[in-house]
Amino acid sequence: MTDPLLFSALAAGPGAPSRQRQLLARFKQAILDGRLAAGSRLPSSRALCEELQVSRNTVLAVYEQLSAEGYAQADRQGTRVAPLSSLSSLPRKPAVEVPAKAAPVPVQSRRVQTLALTRDAGDRSLPLTPGMPALNRFPINAWLRAQERALRRAPPQVLGYGDPLGEPALRSAIAQYLRVARGVRCEAAQVVVTEGAQGALSLCVRLFSNPGDTAWVEDPGYGGARTAFHAGDLKTVGMAVDSEGIVIPERLWRTRPARLVHVTPSHQYPTGAVLSLARRLSLIEQAHRAGSWIIEDDYDSEFRHRGHPVPAMQGLLPRAPVLYVGTFSKTMFPALRIGFLVLPESAGEGAYPALAELLRGGHRLEQLALAEFIASGQFSRHLGRMRRLYRERQRALREALAAHLKMEHEVLGGDSGLHLTVRLPEDYDDAAISAAARAAGINVGALSSFSAARPKATCNGLVIGYGDTSEDQFLPLIGRLGGILRKLAR
Repeated sequence: MTDPLLFSALAAGPGAPSRQRQLLARFKQAILDGRLAAGSRLPSSRALCEELQVSRNTVLAVYEQLSAEGYAQADRQGTRVAPLSSLSSLPRKPAVEVPAKAAPVPVQSRRVQTLALTRDAGDRSLPLTPGMPALNRFPINAWLRAQERALRRAPPQVLGYGDPLGEPALRSAIAQYLRVARGVRCEAAQVVVTEGAQGALSLCVRLFSNPGDTAWVEDPGYGGARTAFHAGDLKTVGMAVDSEGIVIPERLWRTRPARLVHVTPSHQYPTGAVLSLARRLSLIEQAHRAGSWIIEDDYDSEFRHRGHPVPAMQGLLPRAPVLYVGTFSKTMFPALRIGFLVLPESAGEGAYPALAELLRGGHRLEQLALAEFIASGQFSRHLGRMRRLYRERQRALREALAAHLKMEHEVLGGDSGLHLTVRLPEDYDDAAISAAARAAGINVGALSSFSAARPKATCNGLVIGYGDTSEDQFLPLIGRLGGILRKLAR
């Protein structure tokens, strides 16, 4: 064996890897490159240690490791390179370097190709980000106390696997809150704790649909619903939205009914429309007849700025085919990643065995802390403070829009939530405006990015968040945004 790379001096000095590691790497590379062919004998340990001026124990340790990893085989005659048949199909390194061809990219699944088109939410740390709550107003000390109490009271068993459906204390607290605050018909047994609202949507798809089924979504609408449906290999069809919410043509219920229908009835995302009572009742009736499931995504209904919150659609009628989805990302903070799904009584019993297999029950300490936070009254007090804060921030944003947007526009969605939508004329390219705004440090969304098929004339504008932006920032920020609009007007 005369490979010069094997017998050249090993690196020494400060910062150099150990001689054993260097020698092991040399042998591995020589074998993988084909310079040491299968069956060839490795140098004797004595010869190699004399040539490289290393201890025999170092060489023996290297040979032992090569054998352990499958690079070599030891027998009575010494140590030989193991037969590695797969190496014959690998390209050898040429003696003369030539530009290598790009390695073939594995074919991605249809789901991955579709999900790659998901809308970019931008840098959510920037001001005016839609849907971001006031993070600096969260009562972190009260939350820490809730965590401490939960941890102090918890037995050691809480560090193990929990109930797949979530901690009983939290499920009970959620059910009680929903009955009082949202008019939801439910008991704790119907509540499933999930990894945020997105986890709840994905669970709806897995439990109540099959690949190839049809799902209807609002258009413009929440991109996360499309993501969940695409990931489940569902055929997703967008339904227009007007001032009374989702518009579903009567004929579709007869000719091509959907298995799942995703709606945001209390505060349509992103237009802010409230689904009228007549349409709510019609949707429930039609879904019942067609054997469809309605996913009611109640993402930020707690923050209504005029009058009382609009009750959940789920509680309108008994035995309504409604899967109620909620989240604490807006009421608490996004990093908590706790959402929930309320199953109808009619569906729960059959779904529980599947849930026990699909879920494992995690984040137990966070769930117990949240249950404590709710039970102590801190959650309700925090919501009260945030309602007042967001009401004032929305007012300040409206005033800034009136002062700086001199072109024709329409402000939508003013009675609830954490964002306003500004509809613009066709001669303003909302995607270009959104990109320019982000470059200027403002993270407003393009209304057209929430739509899959709506005409530009009906779905062109900006979605502007006010939850995590202080009142004194709105005038200068919207002034900057107004300048971008004037610059980019066609």
